[in-house]
Amino acid sequence: QVRLAESGGGSVQPGGSLRLSCTVSGYTTTTGCMAWFRQAPGKEREVVASLDFDGTKTIANSFKGRFTLSEDNNKNTLSLIMTHLTPEDTAMYFCAAEPSHREWCILVPEYNYWGQGTQVTVSS
Repeated sequence: QVRLAESGGGSVQPGGSLRLSCTVSGYTTTTGCMAWFRQAPGKEREVVASLDFDGTKTIANSFKGRFTLSEDNNKNTLSLIMTHLTPEDTAMYFCAAEPSHREWCILVPEYNYWGQGTQVTVSS
């Protein structure tokens, strides 16, 4: 059974930073795709970053230069490091896994395993 758990969310002022972590059970990051998504109330869910089976990391264009991915050595934790946060980054952030795909994970439209999410709030 695949289980995902996010942590690290909270409140931060504009310009600040946060590190979100996703811990995976019953799955390894080398088995298939992993990704971070976010969704704000009333808005469509969007992909933030992804990790391919071979370790290739991809940051969605909107977040390049501000967000990065970090994978731990035991391959069961994927962290999203967010900097220069703005109020527009306020959203629920989710991690997801999709064992049926291994490459170009940033483009996979449907992930089947999800965590419950962690809230990020950016305000003065």
